[in-house]
Amino acid sequence: MALPLARLCRWGAKRWGAAAGEARRGVSFKLEEKTAHSSLALFKKDTGVKYGLVGLEPTQVALNVERFREWAVVLADTAVTNGRHYWEVTVKRSQQFRIGVADVDMSRDSCIGVDDRSWVFSYAQRKWHTMLANEKAPIEGIGQPEKVGLLLEYEAKKLSLVDVSQVPSAAATCRAVRES
Repeated sequence: MALPLARLCRWGAKRWGAAAGEARRGVSFKLEEKTAHSSLALFKKDTGVKYGLVGLEPTQVALNVERFREWAVVLADTAVTNGRHYWEVTVKRSQQFRIGVADVDMSRDSCIGVDDRSWVFSYAQRKWHTMLANEKAPIEGIGQPEKVGLLLEYEAKKLSLVDVSQVPSAAATCRAVRES
């Protein structure tokens, strides 16, 4: 995915009604095993991921230049280059994670959210944050839901996190702005 993100990001929170439903649901994401860090195990036909504190022995993991080496990151198998897309992620037993979008060609020695090649929401210590270019901003109004939705509006350069357990859903939105 080639999102031309800038270092300036506007953060906001608002309520979503049917906006997420208007997005295209035709893209089906699976996780790309060849990008998965050795501490991650894919399951459910490559739609789920589990983190293990100790990774697999490097000799048991296929050598691959696409694999993340330093951080527990895995990319999806589908590149998005335009449009509005919505997908949901079950996070009910997760205590710490980052979810979002990233350029397919981001450095495999980097972690998502630390440069302008990825755009993520992080959950740790019972708090949500937005992350872009190593800038972190807190998100209010979203607890620890069992499932969250992500709404990507590619042309508008917006990624929204949706708490699907709330009606209407609470959402936090990150908007990347081009540097001039």
